[in-house]
Amino acid sequence: MSNKKLDIEFRNAVARVNAHTEPFPADTLLKLYAYYKIATNDYGRPRSKKPIINAFKTNALFQAKNITEDKAKQNYIDLVNNYFLYRK
Repeated sequence: MSNKKLDIEFRNAVARVNAHTEPFPADTLLKLYAYYKIATNDYGRPRSKKPIINAFKTNALFQAKNITEDKAKQNYIDLVNNYFLYRK
């Protein structure tokens, strides 16, 4: 997939997640968080007011640390597509 097409699909997936009004499962949210942070090259520290949430986010980033920006975008897209395809 070309970089331009990947960027467009990534932005569409992000918009789809942002428009969704129902809560996502926690494991899905953490994966989306990690992939988004890597895909957008945003490695700032998690900023939740709850230390436990920051710990989970940091762990999610750690688990995805060895993937490239493009791979993170593709993983994000795939996760969003699968979530909406298989959700009940």
